[in-house]
Amino acid sequence: MAAVRPFDKLPALNSAALLLVGADGSAQQRLAEAVLRERKEFKISIHLATSLPLPAERDHLRPRIDLIVFIIDIKSKYSLKNVEASLAYVDASFFLGKVCFLVTGVGRVNNCGIEMNAIWKLRDVYCSPVLLCELELERIQATTAQRLLRMLQICAGHVPGVSALTFGSLMRSSADD
Repeated sequence: MAAVRPFDKLPALNSAALLLVGADGSAQQRLAEAVLRERKEFKISIHLATSLPLPAERDHLRPRIDLIVFIIDIKSKYSLKNVEASLAYVDASFFLGKVCFLVTGVGRVNNCGIEMNAIWKLRDVYCSPVLLCELELERIQATTAQRLLRMLQICAGHVPGVSALTFGSLMRSSADD
């Protein structure tokens, strides 16, 4: 079981692959369905995993992964530990704009199991953006899906003149302001 690498396979024409990693399978499923409902101009494949590493025996069938989204449930310490353990199996070059952290359940701050400082530390250590959302609300779910779709489009190279690294640095700059 090896690390997930961003450039170990050739890209497919007019397509992109999204990998959702998180302990909560229902959140992954809702998010995947929301992304697939959105209008898009390229073919998208979404892969779900509870943790990394991915099984090596299916590696030859797996497309090149363009964006990895780590889903963290704010009320579950296990969710954070799962993501932290999975990060060891991601090649360092993925952190050049092809990884983001999606924190769910932020509408229930009184029911937090994780301190936000732990989330901000992940953002800083891995130089990756953090998206906060509440997947229980359909409108926010759709907005989150649109954001992820745009990020995926950039990471897959479908936006001329904008690279994943440039986009990642813009996201970091806006978060610092």
